[in-house]
Amino acid sequence: MKIYVCIGSSCHLKGSYDIIAVLKKLVSDRGLEKEVSLNASFCLGHCMDGVTIKIDDQLITGVTPQNITEIFDRAWAERHPA
Repeated sequence: MKIYVCIGSSCHLKGSYDIIAVLKKLVSDRGLEKEVSLNASFCLGHCMDGVTIKIDDQLITGVTPQNITEIFDRAWAERHPA
């Protein structure tokens, strides 16, 4: 799973680095370093919609430190059904 977090100026000001920190911890705590690629990205084109991330080919806007775990878990479950 490839995750890109926008670090352009708008997303940076809205907390993208906090989201990166939460994602790094999630990946590390769950031992998913080999399955998840976490990357910074410049503008993903949704500056007015809050922090934007891209998981594989899916854009997700309005990401916050409070909802990123749920977003990650949903994306992981979609790609790795039980």
